[in-house]
Amino acid sequence: MRIGELSRRTGVNAHQLRYYEAQGLLKPERSGNGYREYTDDAVLTVAQIRRLLDAGLSTPDIAWLLPCATGTGPDFEPCPELIDKFRDRLDGLDAHITTLHRSREALSEYLHAAERRVAQYI
Repeated sequence: MRIGELSRRTGVNAHQLRYYEAQGLLKPERSGNGYREYTDDAVLTVAQIRRLLDAGLSTPDIAWLLPCATGTGPDFEPCPELIDKFRDRLDGLDAHITTLHRSREALSEYLHAAERRVAQYI
């Protein structure tokens, strides 16, 4: 199938599909006239890519993980390296959440102080 058909079947626009190709996530064949030709397996691959992106993984991480992905879950072949990668990503997210929480608390304090100050002049 060509890129337009893959786009229709996956709901992912052609520009993003070309980006996935540039990142090494999709590997279409080229026809004699240079058009990208995708197999039916590309539909599953795009679904896996989207789910992994939704999980907050980067395209380099996905490129590393994708060969082990199976099914639409995606599920993965058992592999200690995958567990380490997921654990590292979760640790990074937890650290980011902690930082965001501290930032939110500080900003909230500034907001309340500003509101109190404004209320004094009203």
